[in-house]
Amino acid sequence: MDDRTRESLLWGVVGTLSFLVLVQGYELLAAATVTVGVKAGVALMVGVTTTAVTTVARDRLLDARRRPTENESP
Repeated sequence: MDDRTRESLLWGVVGTLSFLVLVQGYELLAAATVTVGVKAGVALMVGVTTTAVTTVARDRLLDARRRPTENESP
């Protein structure tokens, strides 16, 4: 597995776990419950979306960082 794929998948895991922590905090503070199916479904969507956005944004951010600004000489 190449580095780009591994990094994107790891960011997907971070996004998924962050969402689950937020849902847990919501349940604790609001005294409401969210079903396991809803948690799993939304967590899966968050993970897939985070992975996809990371894959696309990585190249754009790296290209923008390499591009000289107007104050730099070419």
